[in-house]
Amino acid sequence: MPQLAKGGKWVFGWAIVGQQRELRIPPQAWEEYGFQVGEEAILLRGSRTSGGFGVSTPRLLARAKVPLQSRVLARGVIAADGRLVLPPEAGMRPGQRLLVVRGSGRALGFLARGPIYELALEHPELEAFSP
Repeated sequence: MPQLAKGGKWVFGWAIVGQQRELRIPPQAWEEYGFQVGEEAILLRGSRTSGGFGVSTPRLLARAKVPLQSRVLARGVIAADGRLVLPPEAGMRPGQRLLVVRGSGRALGFLARGPIYELALEHPELEAFSP
């Protein structure tokens, strides 16, 4: 998992949104965050700079020091093979590329734009994960 800039976020790769608005959580992120098949996924609004969203679970959010309920965008269920079907509230369209980054440890980040996203575009070696 590369770090694109000194002191910057660690990047798992690209997630490509599928035709049914599904995406795949990269295997290394799956393991690091301890996601489980059938577990509730909570999508949290991304920052104004990077857009996108974070994917968390009730178990991960229980460890947060600040309440994050005001940032909840939508909810879903984590399916087999690390797939997650995005609800319409997520605002993602088929074919869209999201940069998957290590977040706070409470949520896995899926960035839709911003400086880190732009820097990642210059790294063709980043793996892409399709559903």
